[in-house]
Parts: sequence; structure tokens; C-alpha cells
Amino acid sequence: MSANAAAAPAGGLLRNKFYQTIILSNVLLQIGIWVRNFAILFYVTDQTNNDPSAVGLIGFVEFLPIFVFSFIGGTFADKWKPRLTMIWCDFLSALSVFVVLITLLYGTWHMVYFATFVSAILSQFSQPSAMKLFKQHIAPEQLQQAMAMFQTLVAIFMVLGPSLGVITYQNFGIEVSIGVMGVAFLLSALVLYRIPRDQEIVKSESEASSKIWSDMKAGMKYVWRSPVLKSLGGTFALAGIAVGIAQTLGLYVVIERLGQTKDFLQFMLMINGIAMLIGGGAVMVLAKKISPQKLLAIGILLSSLCMIGMGISTSVPLTLGLQFMNGLGFPCIQIGISTMILQWSEESYVGRVNGVLSPMFMGTMVLMTLVAGELKEVFPLVGIYSVAGTLMFLGMLLLVPLFKHKPLQVLTDNSK
Repeated sequence: MSANAAAAPAGGLLRNKFYQTIILSNVLLQIGIWVRNFAILFYVTDQTNNDPSAVGLIGFVEFLPIFVFSFIGGTFADKWKPRLTMIWCDFLSALSVFVVLITLLYGTWHMVYFATFVSAILSQFSQPSAMKLFKQHIAPEQLQQAMAMFQTLVAIFMVLGPSLGVITYQNFGIEVSIGVMGVAFLLSALVLYRIPRDQEIVKSESEASSKIWSDMKAGMKYVWRSPVLKSLGGTFALAGIAVGIAQTLGLYVVIERLGQTKDFLQFMLMINGIAMLIGGGAVMVLAKKISPQKLLAIGILLSSLCMIGMGISTSVPLTLGLQFMNGLGFPCIQIGISTMILQWSEESYVGRVNGVLSPMFMGTMVLMTLVAGELKEVFPLVGIYSVAGTLMFLGMLLLVPLFKHKPLQVLTDNSK
């Protein structure tokens, strides 16, 4: 733990310059991401007449790079200066978006997939760098509260983001939507200059000549030696299968099970976002009273039950109610995961731990986004969602033995 984090006052989270900057940067990124998500989704459905394979491909090009580059990005995050890494990632994301905009102006619509693809790759270098900075600049006792506040911001955009994306696309078209994305990413890069400069990384001669592959193997061994991180990986894999199915086929729940138009999806997500906002606030209050592993288990249990219910339901009020309950559990999942990774990882391994665990979730998720459209052609949505919810429940059961573990005990075991 760095001196910066250790010296952070217990009640001064919002006065922390690093935290203020990360929040502002994330606001800009959320604007770009939500405009991207809905503009590209609606644009692709308009171009392909709601083709399930084309819709599934959006998820595939977003999550495949995450699976492929997560481990590499996490390893480099432990070697590179995290502040500069984040700045360059946002700048390059903006640059790639403007390249896509130019190609759209000259006629090839398939390039919208490229914007998502490049952004997903760069996020795998930026995200673990942000986690590393959290470890450096946030006091240990504030980590779960910091993650809860961060998740609350995400929830706000779950409410506002869908409408922002839909309004931008429907009123201004795909070109303006792509332009908004690029400007948002560029402004985020500029804002990140407010973060205190990275400390110089001093390496011995042997460390300087070490191979990336050696660092990767060290990260895998680190996770394997930790019973908590190892079990978390199993939960990630099962959850990835379930989320990959639900996220890809959510549009068809709206159209086929509820008999609504695709525009109704934004209201589903707004309900989810309102619940996330409430859930994030509740977690902030309970942050010091419940362990992150229990918090994660509660969130996954809620998600599994709601997933099964939404697949069965043909009632709009019931589905919206289940979506609300699912939203209440989502902050528990996100905050629990982030806190567990930070609490059970030494600072020098944060990037690699994130890089080892994320592919376990993203790998299965990528696979399911690729085949979900094909599964829908063979199996009913009710059966698909029921299986997905059951797998999510099994992932929750893997967390139960971890309730007794304490972060200090696990770190001590890993240091042997």
C-alpha cells in the first residue's frame, strides 16, 4: 500500500483529488459508452432488419477483445505507469472513433463494429491501471465505500444513458452519435491529467530483463494459491455464461415475450438503473457491515432468480418488477467483485489478478454472445433463460465457503 493511500483521511473521500478526477473522467466515458451502445445497436438492427446474428455480433466484437487482451493488459498495467496508460487509452479510443466516423461518411456501415472492437481492447489496459491507482490513492478502509460511490454513478447513467443514446441516434443519426463518442473519450483523456503524476518505477537489472510471460505465469500462480481468488474465478465463469445469454437476447424478451417494440428496451434499462442507484446507496450505508464476498453472493442470488423470472414472464409490470429487483443486486455484484480483487491482491499483482479473473468471465460470455442467437433459433427463450439463471445460482454456491475468509489471512497465505 502506498503512502498516499495510507495517509488518506478516513472521511475525505470526496476531497481526494484522484477520486474527484476519476469520477469526472468516468462521467465523460459513460456518456460516450451509452451513446455508443444504443446508437450502434439501433443502427445495426435498422440495417439488418433485427437479425439476431448481427445483434449478437455486437456483443461478440465487444467482449472477444476483453477475453483475449485482459490478461495481457493486466500484466502490462503492473509494469507501466497507470496514469499515462489511462490517458493514452482514452486518447487512442477517441482517435479510433474519428477514423470510424470518416469511413461512415464514405459509405461502409460495417465499420461501426470497429469502434466497439478498438474501445474494448484499450479498456483492458485502462481498467486494471485504474484499479492500481485506486489501490495507491484510496485508504484501505475506504475502498468498499469508494467502489459503492463509483457504482452509484454507473447506476445514474443506467437511468439516463439509454435515453441519451436513443435520443442522440433518432434525432441526429449515426454520424453525430459517433462524433459524440469521440469527443467524450477525448475529454476524458484531458481530464485524467489532473491525477498526480505516476511515481517512477525503479527496477533492478534482473527485473528489467524479465519476460512478460514470466510475469503472466506469476499472476496465474498467485491466483491459484489463493482459495478466495480461485473460487471467484469459478463464479466468474458460470456468471459469464448466464450474462452472455441474457445480455444478447434481452432485445428479444422485449419483442417476443412482452410484445413491445425495440424502443421499449430503454425503459427496461432505465428501471434497472433506478434500482441500481437505490442499491448502490444501500451498499454505501452497509459497506462496513457486510463482507464483500457476502455482498457478491447476495447480488448473484438476486440476479439468478430474476433471470429465470424474466424468461418466463409475459407481463410487462412483472418483468419491470423483476428488472428492478435485478438492478438492486447489480451494485452488490460489481462492488463485491472490485473490493475482493483489491482486498485479496497485493498492489504489485492487482493488474495481473484482474487479468487472470476477467477472462474467466469474459471468455464464457464471449462464447455465449456468439452462439446465443443460434440457440434462440433452436430453443425457446423460457428454457434458455431458465438454464442461465440456474448457472448463475451455482456460481453463488461457490462463494459460500468463502464467507469465513478475511483479507489479511489470505494475503499472509499468499506471501509464503
